[in-house]
Amino acid sequence: MRHVVGHGERVVEGVAVITSGEAVAADAVGGQHQRMEPSAPRAAVTTHADADVDVDVLVVGAGVSGLGTAAFLQARGHVGRVVVVEAASEPGGYCRTVQQDGFTFDYAGHFFHFRDPSIHAFITERLPAGDEHALVEVVRRASVIDVDGHEVPYPYQGHLRTLPTDAARRCLVDLWHAERALDVDDDAPSSFQAWLRRRYGRGLCERFLEPYNAKLYGDLAALDATCMGRFFPDARFADVMAATAGRAWGYNATFTYPRRGAVTYIDALRRDLDPKDLWLGEPVVAVDLDAHVARTPSRRVRYRHLVMTGPLPQTLRLTGLAHDPTVFSASRVLVFNLGFDRRSAHDDVHWRYVARADVPFYRVGSYSAIAGGDRMSLYVEVGLGVDGAVDVSANQGAVLRGLRDIGVVRDERFVSGHHVVMDPAYVHLTPRGMAATTAARTTLASHGVHAIGRYGAWTYCSIEDNLLAARALADEIAVRAS
Repeated sequence: MRHVVGHGERVVEGVAVITSGEAVAADAVGGQHQRMEPSAPRAAVTTHADADVDVDVLVVGAGVSGLGTAAFLQARGHVGRVVVVEAASEPGGYCRTVQQDGFTFDYAGHFFHFRDPSIHAFITERLPAGDEHALVEVVRRASVIDVDGHEVPYPYQGHLRTLPTDAARRCLVDLWHAERALDVDDDAPSSFQAWLRRRYGRGLCERFLEPYNAKLYGDLAALDATCMGRFFPDARFADVMAATAGRAWGYNATFTYPRRGAVTYIDALRRDLDPKDLWLGEPVVAVDLDAHVARTPSRRVRYRHLVMTGPLPQTLRLTGLAHDPTVFSASRVLVFNLGFDRRSAHDDVHWRYVARADVPFYRVGSYSAIAGGDRMSLYVEVGLGVDGAVDVSANQGAVLRGLRDIGVVRDERFVSGHHVVMDPAYVHLTPRGMAATTAARTTLASHGVHAIGRYGAWTYCSIEDNLLAARALADEIAVRAS
């Protein structure tokens, strides 16, 4: 087997650092400093003559949230100048696409679920003629590999009938007892882990829910009980019994994927943005809240509204606002995009969620199972701690072995590899962090700074949620302008 260690990047929304070699030294986002970070000295008030450019709306970050804000403003006929500034050399954030060795890889596995038809229409109507036919509407096929290696359809709790009898009985009995206890236990669970145990019982938690989510998030006992919100599929005992009897059950039954990658949607969002108003390779290095001036390495920009879509702790540092960085933490994820010389007989599932402790990744997705083709193309996600060096080569070897262990890869030859360190990846929603986030965003808003998006708002949400927030902000700015 020839091991191919492809090109890679460490990515922060709005910041990309190209990496090379076998290891990546990735910085943590918060949590590493056990001290209060003081406010930076405010720069002297900048006069109008000191500003190189005047804009109405300055958007920092050319990902979905940033480009979405600009697109919605333009759709509403906003007459003021809107500029999007991005540290990376190309737009897209985590929705960038890489064409390599004939494969189409995304920075992460983005498959789009649109619950709001108007959001879906807003994007698709901006696609170039013909591109709308390149969208694949797919009926979701997903499976779960539990701690014992049993592969069952997703969601796990809806397909207990496929487990060995003793394992299924244990899960059902524990779920029944947990549900009965909810009627008499009024105390709020202290953590996400406590909520899982209380809601689903020991059997489901030990076989799948806890080991899988620990791979993804880390310490479940540190997370707020409400951290997953609507994104965690509910399971009532009656529903599980009905599914056990054969009734179909699942969520997000269909999704959309563009054949030429997630960048298709990025291109749609930037369609009407004047190229001279998209500044690439130009990070914002400081913000003067009093003067409403943002500074990049090459110019000073006076704004009326500032939209920040990068990680909230980064925004607080740039603006000089006092904050405790220890309350903001997030997991990192090492994403491998892997190309093989041909399709596997088991390349028939869009996602596999893997709880097995001896397999390093928590999820593997298949581009080729969605978009077709005669070569297998996978993305694999490995959860990382909040800090420390990342040995890409060692992780890639472990991933390839894991793919063979779970049967996705047999004798197919690995021919192309690309990796990305997502930093941050999943925000740790803790009680202290959530309170600090609310306070920080309120303070920023009082200075005309709008922190939005998954990382700007420091939350857990979908791509559609980001677009809904961008639309709401565009409406707010439009109302103020009128």
